[in-house]
Amino acid sequence: MSIIDRIHHVAYRCMDAKKTVEFYQKYLEMGFVLAISEDKVPSTGEPDPYMHIFLDAGQGNVLAFFELPNSPQMGWDSNTPDWVQHIALKVRDEGVLMKVKASLESDGINVIGPTDHGIFISIYFRDPDGHRIELAYDVGTAEQMKKLNDVAPQMLEEWARTKSVQKHTAWLHSKQSTKD
Repeated sequence: MSIIDRIHHVAYRCMDAKKTVEFYQKYLEMGFVLAISEDKVPSTGEPDPYMHIFLDAGQGNVLAFFELPNSPQMGWDSNTPDWVQHIALKVRDEGVLMKVKASLESDGINVIGPTDHGIFISIYFRDPDGHRIELAYDVGTAEQMKKLNDVAPQMLEEWARTKSVQKHTAWLHSKQSTKD
């Protein structure tokens, strides 16, 4: 059992707090929960004015952003592939996923997918600041989830020892059957 109740919030940087709130409200129907603006960073005391916004991501989960007007231009980790760092959010079903996809595309926002991951299906797009967002709905069976859970410790140990790809879950993306 975890000592963690749930994620309190996850925070990222944005270049324009107002545009960020409007994007997440329009396309993901997230509620704007609150805003905090201060001259100093509470944890360090550093002088750095900011706007900290909080959006309702459902079921008590909060997605937050900082606008830092006095900091250098926002950048990305050039040593990490572009597809690795992303925010993945769960949606109810295919209908919701496709509704969001159509809304994004009608406004000229590029969407990748749907992509079938075997146990969930997702789309990918970027918010106004370039953060990669993934929306996914679950399609995995209880048996598939048990199979994945059972093999996870073995895969991690083998990876730690060899740093080579583990094939135990190759069935997830095989074109044969994703229901095995």
